[in-house]
Amino acid sequence: MTRPTTRGALRLTVLVGENDTWHHRPLYAEIVHRAHAAGLAGASVFRGVEGFGASSVIHTTRLLSLSEDLPVAVVIVDTEDRVRGFLPLLGEVVTDGLVTLDPCEVVGYEGKRSL
Repeated sequence: MTRPTTRGALRLTVLVGENDTWHHRPLYAEIVHRAHAAGLAGASVFRGVEGFGASSVIHTTRLLSLSEDLPVAVVIVDTEDRVRGFLPLLGEVVTDGLVTLDPCEVVGYEGKRSL
């Protein structure tokens, strides 16, 4: 039986709208590509089904609402130093949205790429 190893890490979550752009490209895609270019361990994009932000307008996938600007979360997990080093690159493109940092534990198994 493989025993997992754990280590501390930092989770960066960026909450934006799916219609937010950076130079005619979806903002979430720009964030993922910048994270990749910076050598971070990984990034994933999650599309929300309902939410609201600073505008207090609720965006939802429910049929009667037909919202087109759903919430999107970009989640990146890596070492604290690498995530904090990425923040200036993120600050160049995120002008409206919410960025959070949370300490977390990464569980690794043999044969998997580790942080």
